[in-house]
Amino acid sequence: MKGSTARGRTRGDGSAARPDNGPDRAGTTTSPVSGREAARAARPLIVTEDLALLDDLLRLCAAAGAEPEVFHAVPEPRSGWTRPPLVLVGDDAASRCRGATRRPGVLLVGRDLGDDPGKWRRAVEIGAESVLDLPRDESRLVDLLADAAEGVGRPALTVGVLGGRGGAGASTLSCALALAAARTGRRTLLVDGDPLGGGLDVLLGGERAEGRRWPDFAASKGRVAGAALEESLPLVRGVRVLSWDRGDPVPVPPEAVRSVLAAARRRGGAVVVDLPRRIDATATEILAQLDLGLLIVPGELRAVAAAHRVARATGRVLRDLRVVVRGPYAPGLDERWIADALRLPLVGELPAEPGPATAGDGGPPPGADARGGLGRFCAGFWERALLAERAV
Repeated sequence: MKGSTARGRTRGDGSAARPDNGPDRAGTTTSPVSGREAARAARPLIVTEDLALLDDLLRLCAAAGAEPEVFHAVPEPRSGWTRPPLVLVGDDAASRCRGATRRPGVLLVGRDLGDDPGKWRRAVEIGAESVLDLPRDESRLVDLLADAAEGVGRPALTVGVLGGRGGAGASTLSCALALAAARTGRRTLLVDGDPLGGGLDVLLGGERAEGRRWPDFAASKGRVAGAALEESLPLVRGVRVLSWDRGDPVPVPPEAVRSVLAAARRRGGAVVVDLPRRIDATATEILAQLDLGLLIVPGELRAVAAAHRVARATGRVLRDLRVVVRGPYAPGLDERWIADALRLPLVGELPAEPGPATAGDGGPPPGADARGGLGRFCAGFWERALLAERAV
């Protein structure tokens, strides 16, 4: 195999040709790992001499927005094998990759492998995690390549907030949680899951901020690029906000919601979703992607009864549902009694925060004051959540 092919360039000696991107821009400083080397580290590696297979893999890389490096055998030095986020070993090259350093992210890829029993033996010999048979597994491979191109690591901790009854304060807590997460330096996305609410962008004071809203994603299908999603959304107080516009309601189908939330989760950090109390098909899609849910229950007997119904409906999809209680309390009730009545773990009592209901009313949004009761409550929540993440 000689010369170069599309984006993945090769040399006849089996090593990849390195594109010359020209000199670094003036005014930048370089570290031992230059920007060029960092970019190379994000490229998947293809090892094959099968021209037909290579053409297929380059086409799929282009579809995923990934620019690969191509070798005929295990590259030298060893970092050329261990550094890439994903290694695609052509079935023709399996024998040449025996003895390579064991690492995650190695896939054996072939064309029309069918029921060939030897493919599993070859996969084991090179430490492959899976065998992909083209064209059958093209969609799966594009997803894996796109993940590699985006630098996907730990997915975002995704928290849903819903009220046990109307007016319980779900939007208030959602806003405060997002602001608290952003203050920790996390990439943070606040999602308005209730099309009939007042709009979380209004609550934050960002209703005039430039960016896309939910109706712009109504036609989304398949994979949505996480970086493009993030950059397209309004940025308010360090939080990316996906809310509704002020026009007539536009239905966003469940598959669009699934694609958008999956893209948001792949970016990492924290995603906070303000959920509607009605659990329809769209809300079910959201619940399926949550790591945990917070059910806000005012200290009233009727609110507890209503929250019980909401918890039952939510619990069919979301396994980790916890309760946040809000005072004042009716006689005989307290936060522990309410949590026990709902048979849910208690997160704590939501502090009251005086002032305007929204930033648009002339005051700061809920939780904007890190030293206030609500701000401290949310900071403590994320601190515990981060410890739980590290323990996993």
